Amino acid sequence: MYISLKAVVGFCLWVACCICADGFNVAYDRASLIINGRRKLLISGSIHYPRSTPDMWGDLIDKAKDGGLDVIETYVFWNMHEPQRGQYNFEGRLDLVKFVKLIHSKGLYVNLRIGPYIQAEWTYGGIPFWLHEIPGIAFRTTNKPFKKEMKRFTKKIVNMMKREDLYASQGGPIILQQIENEYGKIADYFGAKGHSYINWAANMSANLNTGVPWTMCKDADAPSYVINTCNGMYCGRLFTPNSENAPKMWTENWTGWFTVFGGRSPQRPVEDIAYAVAQFFATQGTVVNYYMYHGGTTFGRSAGPFIIPSYDYDAPIDEYGFIRQRKWGHLKDLHVAIKLCSRALLFGKPSYYSLGLLQEAHVFETKRGECAAFLSNMDFKSDVTVQFRNLIYVLPAWSISILPDCKAVAFNTAKVSSQSNIMEMLPTGELYEGEMWESFKEQIGVSGNDNFQAVGLLEHINTTKDITDYLWYTVSIDVGNDEPFLRSNVRPVLHIESRGHALSVFINGVFVGNGNGNSRKPTFNHRQYISLQSGRNNIALLSTTMGLPNSGPLFEKRGAGITKVAIEGFKDGTRDLSEELWTYQVGFSGEKKQIYSEIGSNTVNWVPVLNSLQNQPMTWYKRRINAPAGNDPVALNLSSVGKGQAWINGENIGRYWISFRSVPGNCPSTCDYRGRYNKLKCESNCGHPSQKLYHVPRSLLKPTGNLLVLFEETGADPSKISFVTRSVKSICASVSEADLPSPNLWKQLGTVPVNAKPRLQLECPKGQQISSIKFASFGNPEGVCGSFTKGTCHSTHSWGTTEKVCLGQPACSMEVSSETFGDNPCVDTTKSLAVEAVCS
Repeated sequence: MYISLKAVVGFCLWVACCICADGFNVAYDRASLIINGRRKLLISGSIHYPRSTPDMWGDLIDKAKDGGLDVIETYVFWNMHEPQRGQYNFEGRLDLVKFVKLIHSKGLYVNLRIGPYIQAEWTYGGIPFWLHEIPGIAFRTTNKPFKKEMKRFTKKIVNMMKREDLYASQGGPIILQQIENEYGKIADYFGAKGHSYINWAANMSANLNTGVPWTMCKDADAPSYVINTCNGMYCGRLFTPNSENAPKMWTENWTGWFTVFGGRSPQRPVEDIAYAVAQFFATQGTVVNYYMYHGGTTFGRSAGPFIIPSYDYDAPIDEYGFIRQRKWGHLKDLHVAIKLCSRALLFGKPSYYSLGLLQEAHVFETKRGECAAFLSNMDFKSDVTVQFRNLIYVLPAWSISILPDCKAVAFNTAKVSSQSNIMEMLPTGELYEGEMWESFKEQIGVSGNDNFQAVGLLEHINTTKDITDYLWYTVSIDVGNDEPFLRSNVRPVLHIESRGHALSVFINGVFVGNGNGNSRKPTFNHRQYISLQSGRNNIALLSTTMGLPNSGPLFEKRGAGITKVAIEGFKDGTRDLSEELWTYQVGFSGEKKQIYSEIGSNTVNWVPVLNSLQNQPMTWYKRRINAPAGNDPVALNLSSVGKGQAWINGENIGRYWISFRSVPGNCPSTCDYRGRYNKLKCESNCGHPSQKLYHVPRSLLKPTGNLLVLFEETGADPSKISFVTRSVKSICASVSEADLPSPNLWKQLGTVPVNAKPRLQLECPKGQQISSIKFASFGNPEGVCGSFTKGTCHSTHSWGTTEKVCLGQPACSMEVSSETFGDNPCVDTTKSLAVEAVCS
């Protein structure tokens, strides 16, 4: 019998994942991962360690575990860990080992997505810029210099994990790891070189002998000895692993989407997420990961092109670390319902039954008689009634009911009974010390002794080498006194073409205009009238990048900056300046002196900010501020500024661009979850700045005397900058008598809860208690959380009963029934209980 060498290598590498001298085994087959000899259904969530701070990590992991997660997934950020070749940083927010050990201490597993290309809406896709400077290099293809560096860094991370005994094969928490990232379309572009590269990457990583499986996402061409996985909104019906020996895994279930400067804020309804997850497990999925479970903040200049620092992602845990209800609670109930089906899903025989044109049942039955069913209604318009095994079930539109015993419904994806939280951002009052705002004005164009000249227009990124966002292009031209525009009302026109991302124009030291591209089209043309004088004229153009390219083939060759400059209106026609002798200045003097830091701020002369010094371009502002009292998360309100960057105590908290507003229009007040989701479906924040509140982690703040510094490119009123704190204003829930009992009751009883009734449950943030009841009505209350009103049917005992049960408690639970309230205000009517409470 003929057996190919590739098959032998693949089999041996698969066995290596199964046989471990120490620790516990991580193996897999078509049905599932097998951890220490036991089959597992796993719920995972992405939390990126550099997008929060070490003092936040423990609380985030606890909330993830409480939400029903088994695994924490994270990328590894190469450009942060190795900013210069051979110079490493694994401290503070970058302490990967500490993060992994903390996850382990909480009893969860880790999926380490090493990449080292990660995308992640991160500048340059996580690849350090110095790689670009290596002669002959080409990223992510069969290229000797790139493969050498990729192997070196991957091996370093693997060895670091091994030294700390963090792989499952050593008794640690890492059960999965990923090489490369979303390579499918890239392989198609590179052809044979791409396919050769991905085989090399798989073989290189497998030979590092970690004892746990490697994965590749969104790459159907992945070799059979790694697990190819799915990324997307829906990975149930449309995805099948490319190997018969691999389990069906979902690496990125997008819980929302990222926001760009000039863009609206996308939101994904939890009903649709739950529907997608239930469908995934109904179609023999075994591991799902929420991307993101906590999105966090992309600090500094780390965000990708045009992407705002807030990476909230509409995730179950918000940017500041608060649980986002209803999303977190509904998904927690979903996880309980899925785990109730574990035995049947892992060991049962799958069967499929049509229940209608757009309705179906997926059933799993074991030889021991265990049975679980998923009844699906794919109709996004109409609720339907179906018959399954001689019982009748009502399926809301675009929903799935989960039956852990093939009879009783434990959960329906469209019926949300978990609580909602109303969040608020509270102004903190005067936080400034006695001193005034001070400013330092940058010189327009050339400054310092490090400027240089070149004929023609240089490409921006290759010139700045990512040490700054800014590059000055300056040139001088002579205008004769016989030019017609000097004696008429017709002014000359400046025409500029740029590969991105933004531009400021100065004529003879005076700011005259700006232009920019956007996330969809970074390139742009800029045209404007200008005024020139007789004699010598100085033209200074500031080109700005908003993050480096980070996706697609050959993204490292995608440039930025000015490509053409011409002035129309001279007597001899258009004067093209593109090939003139230009003078260049990389960055600003304030950046080089680090005047945003304690030491650097003393190296320049600051002057008090008077009204005449407000709204000035290219200006640094600083002031001492005190931290808000208490422990609530803090944000900086920058709604009164224009475009630039901000620092607190020397830490860059991100780029801001308040003047770039999203497209105005009618954002929906509610989002219809029914039907396939896309990022344009449920948008908010129409016509407003994409981000005006900037998260400042408490760990960056001292009680008093914090140094706040801004670099403003276009013009600002710093006097209106303030701190706000984030807190839960109130908690509320609305539950009907017709709703399902919590699947947790089934879990507690170990069997179907007979005659159980639904319960309304409320829980305050950690350390708080319910201090007052703002609303309570048992009957037919109307409205939504935050605006409940009494209906025509209302129990007079609603308020008193709710106060008796809930006041002074960190959490409370009430059965939704007439017995609870001692009366039946409207007989023969299905009633609901709505409650809004305040925690303090």
